[in-house]
Amino acid sequence: MSRDTYTRRDLLRAMGVGAAALAIRCKSSNTADASPAPGLNKKPNFLFILVDDMGWSDLACYGSEFHETPNIDRLAEQGIRFTDAYAACPVCSPTRASILAGQYPARVGITDFIPGHYRPWAKLTVPENRLQLPLESVTTADVLKEHGYATGYIGKWHLGGKPYLPDKQGFDSVISGVRNRNDKQVAGFTDGAIKFIEENKDKPFFLYLSHHTVHIRLEAPQELIEKYENKPKPAHGVNNPVYAAMVEHLDNSIGRILKKLDELGLDDRTVIIFFSDNGGLRQRFDGKGEIVATNAPLRDEKGTLYEGGIRVPMIIRWPGEVKAGTTCSVPVSSVDFYPTMLELAGAKPDPNQVLDGESIVPILVQMGSFKRDAIFWHYPHYHHSTPAGAIRQDDWKLMEFYEDGRLELYNLGDDIGEKNNLAIEMPRKARQLKRALAAWRESVGAKMPTPNPNHDPARAHEWGRRQRRKPRK
Repeated sequence: MSRDTYTRRDLLRAMGVGAAALAIRCKSSNTADASPAPGLNKKPNFLFILVDDMGWSDLACYGSEFHETPNIDRLAEQGIRFTDAYAACPVCSPTRASILAGQYPARVGITDFIPGHYRPWAKLTVPENRLQLPLESVTTADVLKEHGYATGYIGKWHLGGKPYLPDKQGFDSVISGVRNRNDKQVAGFTDGAIKFIEENKDKPFFLYLSHHTVHIRLEAPQELIEKYENKPKPAHGVNNPVYAAMVEHLDNSIGRILKKLDELGLDDRTVIIFFSDNGGLRQRFDGKGEIVATNAPLRDEKGTLYEGGIRVPMIIRWPGEVKAGTTCSVPVSSVDFYPTMLELAGAKPDPNQVLDGESIVPILVQMGSFKRDAIFWHYPHYHHSTPAGAIRQDDWKLMEFYEDGRLELYNLGDDIGEKNNLAIEMPRKARQLKRALAAWRESVGAKMPTPNPNHDPARAHEWGRRQRRKPRK
């Protein structure tokens, strides 16, 4: 077995569930009855923890045999862990926009990281990428602020510079995320988060904590690095000691915040959401530098629409309301956070803003029904792959590559590693999903790449200077 190869049995063992459990959409290891949802009549606090580039299998509770994440694992034990949660894009800025606006990146117009990069001689010219979250977007923070919430933003923004920073998007308290050392920023951001919680303990609050970790460059406290250098390595995986130390350093930060919530008696009043902005990065987009991580058993990495680029860890804890120890395989997306938090806060969305997300409150409290036809992606840019779109409907996933129209069809229930392309074997299913994907692109005004008049096959792999345009009005 290669270092990055997992079998289906390995996956089940890593996830800690058997085949029967995978067939159940939401299953709790806690046999007590789920409580009714009296908290829906209150205003809970929200702590949204966003990690940068964390892969689906980076946490112990998601199957890592090398990384130690006891605090995040405890969140999963006390809440609900999603096995089929998705970032709306395989890179950061579009997913971040989807969280705050409740809209697919194609609708917002941010379809690549800001400012983006491109290949001048590639087969296609990629569409323009909006360089900021529009001020007319009504964010989660805007709505919650109107409903009496203290709003705070700490960390990486990556949705535009002045005048598009968090303080212009509904956040009253802001600690910027100017990037220096990852290990120092984790501690600084944690201190800021604790201070914000202490200052707002007597009112409902929405704190958005956006880490740079575990994005490269690799940095962590030396004592943690030495710990993993000396730790026995599992038979498979990359098992990078510095990356593992970064993951544990992040976990320690979260542990400090959990302790503070407990000390202040806020733990049962606070909805904690843990999420990653895209799949894990194995190596730089240009192929330089070391391989730092793996998304196995998922295929590929950040910058692609394979599962390794878009399926991410997601945990929600809300004591007394979310049944502890629940594992859920319902497909959900980052566009769902907006309507979910608003419903929990008893707030209504702006009637003039189209929402693409669905509230997952029925999943959280295990009451009512959750219905969705499909989840969509549009990534018309070059990164670790070529421009493409994708749709997931039930267990079926179709990918359409824009350079040549190639289709790939997978049944994720049987083939989580996307090894068996069924597009030729099942042409009717492929056509049906392709039509649905095309109809969705039209509905959100998705911009498509166009033939590149400067296409040079011999130089198509080369990267050019990043395109920087004036902000779109």
